[in-house]
Amino acid sequence: MKRRQKRVLQMAFLFTVTLIFLPNVGLWSLYREKHLMKSPEPGEQGYPLGLSDGHVYSWTDGLRRRDWHDNESIRRDELRVGKGEHGKPYPLAEDECDDSVYKENGFNIYVSNNIALDRSLPDIRHPNCKQKLYLENLPNTSIIIPFHNEGWSSLLRTIHSIVNRTPDHLIAEIILVDDYSDRGADRSLQLTKTL
Repeated sequence: MKRRQKRVLQMAFLFTVTLIFLPNVGLWSLYREKHLMKSPEPGEQGYPLGLSDGHVYSWTDGLRRRDWHDNESIRRDELRVGKGEHGKPYPLAEDECDDSVYKENGFNIYVSNNIALDRSLPDIRHPNCKQKLYLENLPNTSIIIPFHNEGWSSLLRTIHSIVNRTPDHLIAEIILVDDYSDRGADRSLQLTKTL
């Protein structure tokens, strides 16, 4: 009987601690988010600066932050119309529907070949993410894309997305690694000429 009482007391203690700490963790999270989102007063550290380059700067904790969003490009993308733009489905006619095109790549390569390489994509970020400021001095990076028998248009679209949506000085290099593809051996030469 003592063992059972001890077990009941342990569970009651654990339940009580959970009831006390769990809401407090949630409240702390809300307080912290509210504190980070507050608008600083002019002259206060962290006050957004509108500089001549059109980007918003701010600093907190001694680190300068910058709005890296290319708003002009975002506006241009919103105005684009066409097949596959904004991630919308590509309409197929009855005679274009063929299941055999899915076997080679796992997707419809005919549709992929007819969608623009620099197509626009919908902005699916949370509204708070659209206002987020990032560190001004970010290191550049190498982007490595391994592929095996990839559909050529989808690979080119990936590269276009990287180049079009990333500030130039943040890309050190883009490395394509052909993981022993057995299709189109001359494609790597063709890709080098394309880029």
